[in-house]
Amino acid sequence: MSSPAAPGPVAPGPVATLPSASIGGGLPLSALTPVFTGLRMGLHLLIAALTALVVVRALFGAWPDPALIVGLAAVFLGSYFGGSYLARTRRERWIIPVWLGLLLVEWLGLTLLAQDAAYIVFPLFFLQLHVLPLRWGVPLVLVSVLLAVWALSRNLGFSVGAALGPLVGAGVAVAIGLGYRALLREAAERQALIGELRGAQADLAATERQAGILAERGRLAREIHDTLAQGLSSIQLLIHAAERTVTDAAALEHLRLARDTAAANLQETRRFIRELTPPALDTQTLPGALARLADTVTREAAGSREATAVSLHVTGEPVELPMRLEATLLRIAQGSLANVVQHAAATRAEVTLSYMSDEVTLDVVDNGRGFTATEPTPGLRTESFGLVAIRQRVEQLGGTFVVESRPGRGTAVAVTFPLGEGAA
Repeated sequence: MSSPAAPGPVAPGPVATLPSASIGGGLPLSALTPVFTGLRMGLHLLIAALTALVVVRALFGAWPDPALIVGLAAVFLGSYFGGSYLARTRRERWIIPVWLGLLLVEWLGLTLLAQDAAYIVFPLFFLQLHVLPLRWGVPLVLVSVLLAVWALSRNLGFSVGAALGPLVGAGVAVAIGLGYRALLREAAERQALIGELRGAQADLAATERQAGILAERGRLAREIHDTLAQGLSSIQLLIHAAERTVTDAAALEHLRLARDTAAANLQETRRFIRELTPPALDTQTLPGALARLADTVTREAAGSREATAVSLHVTGEPVELPMRLEATLLRIAQGSLANVVQHAAATRAEVTLSYMSDEVTLDVVDNGRGFTATEPTPGLRTESFGLVAIRQRVEQLGGTFVVESRPGRGTAVAVTFPLGEGAA
C-alpha cells in the first residue's frame, strides 16, 4: 500500500469551535452548552477515528512493526482520554502542560512508525489552542507543525506539500480558534447579563411586594383612623356632654368610667395607626417625610469626603394622596438621593415637590459630575439599575419619568403622576 500524501487542512472541520472549558473545566450554563458538548464529543471521536485508521492500516500490513504501532496507539488513546478526565476533575496547574507534552511525544513516535498518524496533528492543534492561553497555545502549535514537517520529511523526503500541509492547517486552526474565543466571550457576557437581569427582576419583585405591604398598611391605618378612631372620639364627646346634664352620682360615675374606657381604647387605636403607618410617613404628610429625608441625607453625607447639602421645596397646595403614591414618591426621592451621594460627587441637591390641580411632580436636581444621558432603547442597557427601578416604579403607576444630564453639568430626575378625581 502506498504512503499517504502530506496531510492537508481539511480534517478537523467539525471540531473548529471546541470550547476551552470542555476539556479542562465546566461548560458555561447557556443555550450554547449542547453545541459545546457536541463539539467536545466530536474532538474525542475524531482523535479515536484517526488513531483507529492507523491501527487498521498497520494490521493490514501498510507499515512494519504492526505490534509496536498498535501498542503505541493504545498508549496514545489512553493518555488522551485519561488526561482529559484529569484535566476536567483536577485543578493542579501542571496536569495540562504534562498531558499535552506527553501526547505530542507519543504522536511523534507514532508518526515516525506510520505516516498516517500525521493526520492526528490537526485535532491536536485545536486541543492545544483550546486548553491553553493563546500566548502558549500558538507557540505549541508552531512546534507541532515543525515536528510534523520533520517526521514526514524523514520518512518521505522533504517536499513543499509536506511542509505546506501542516502549516496551512495550523493557520486555519488558529484563525478558527480566535473566532471561537470571540463567540465564547460573547456567550459568557450574555449569560452574565441574563443573571444580572434575573437578579434585577427579583429585586424589583421584592420592592413591589414591600410597596404593596406599605400601601395595604397605610390603607388599614386610614380606615381605622376614619372609622374606629373617629367613632371613639365621638363617643368621648357625647359622654362628656352627658356628664354635664346628669346629676345622679351613681350614673355620673358610670359615665366617667365609660369615658375613660373610650379614651383608653382611642389611645390604643392611635397606637395601632402609628404602627401601621410606614415609618417614613408617620408624620402623615409626604412633605414632612421628604423634609426629614433631606435632613437625614445632609447629616449623613456631612461626614463623607463629598458632603452634599440637600434642600426641600414644596410648591402648590398640598393635598392628601393615596398611600401607595406617597410611598412611591418617597422611595423615588430616597433612590435618587442615594445615587447623588454615591455617584454624583455633588455639593448640593434640591428636591422639589409640586402640587398642581391635575398632577403632582417630584424633581431631584444636583450639581454633580453628571453623565451622558441617552434615550432608553429596548434590549440595550443605557441606565443604572437604580434609574431602571425608578422608571419601572413610575410606569407601573401611570406616571412619566425624565432624566436630564450632561458630563460636568449635574443631573435632573423628574417624575410626574396624574391626579384623577379619586386621587385625594
